[in-house]
Amino acid sequence: MVKEDITGVILAGGQATRMGGQDKGLLQINDQPMIVHVINALKPQVAEILINANRNKNIYGKFGYPVIADDLTGFQGPLAGMAAAMNHTSTDYIFTCPCDGPLLPTGIVARLHTVLSRQEAEICVVHDGKRMQSVYALIDCQLQDSLREFLACGGRKIEHWYEQHNLAQADFSEMQDNFLNVNEQRDLAVVSVHFTD
Repeated sequence: MVKEDITGVILAGGQATRMGGQDKGLLQINDQPMIVHVINALKPQVAEILINANRNKNIYGKFGYPVIADDLTGFQGPLAGMAAAMNHTSTDYIFTCPCDGPLLPTGIVARLHTVLSRQEAEICVVHDGKRMQSVYALIDCQLQDSLREFLACGGRKIEHWYEQHNLAQADFSEMQDNFLNVNEQRDLAVVSVHFTD
């Protein structure tokens, strides 16, 4: 894998309804906004980074990477963020991950690419041993037109779009805890433990 072929996309475009509407990427863990932990883990693995955000764009811009909003209005979900990212990159692939997953594994991008190549797939998604972690995905940017069409027809469910393509799943069952997302306040406390000495 040549990391120059891959843009990392941090998805921070949601409404965080279960967190009372707080912008999850900006919540503090170990005195750092959560997205900073994601950036630090992702930066060595990709050629460039894009942040997909629909609010607080000025704050996200201070982290030093381009901030792109969904082309669709109304918080349409992660697929809208993926589509926007494809519009703003020239790399062959995008790797997507959520802003509320600060335990992003080292080497995840290379591992997904290995499985994708081995299975001659168009998309490779993490499986944590219990379920597919749909937003941790390596996606061929040649699917851009397909994604645009899916969204234009009202499609929003990420799994339904994946089903239209050659999908591979990479086994990450040995590091299941790394895919804990901060969806509720108690999750923040659980994740924070990993950043204390």
